[in-house]
Amino acid sequence: MILYIKNMVSHRCKMIVEQELNKLEIKYFSVKLGEIKLQERLNHAIYKNLELVLKKIGLGIIKDKKSLLIEKMIHLIIDKIYNSTDDTKFNFSEYLTKNLYYNYHYLAELFSKKKGITIEHFIILHKVERIKELIMYNEMNLTEISYIMNYSSVSHLSKQFKKTTGFTPSYFRNLEQKKRSYIEDL
Repeated sequence: MILYIKNMVSHRCKMIVEQELNKLEIKYFSVKLGEIKLQERLNHAIYKNLELVLKKIGLGIIKDKKSLLIEKMIHLIIDKIYNSTDDTKFNFSEYLTKNLYYNYHYLAELFSKKKGITIEHFIILHKVERIKELIMYNEMNLTEISYIMNYSSVSHLSKQFKKTTGFTPSYFRNLEQKKRSYIEDL
């Protein structure tokens, strides 16, 4: 049995879900971002108990296909932004269409209706958080960051960063206290 979990967007969430499954003595094969593969079907009481525990930690079991599709979009976007080692240029609309087998217009409209934010804005927010993280590591210059984050230029990255945060990347780099948002909160 597979359960799809909403708002499960970080490895920290995955670890917490594993802990809760172990506490509830629910046997599982694997826990991935947004997905739990169980060894057996849950009876109604255990299912409801798991649902309650997940709700308390800000997660939930996805029950409808449209919500599942949105969670898949979110996971694809986050994975591409935070974990991609592929340095070739790509287009998110093509990437989502190719991986989800739906027309991009449909995906964008569904996402906006359900999340109250456009896919593009969601992508920008996450790219900016990743850029903040890379700036804080202080291991790359802005040219390298703009390249790995798939920007056409440092200027484009800087404009988007400033529009989103109110700071230029250079100003952010020099701040004493740099603030980042949790992935789950974006």
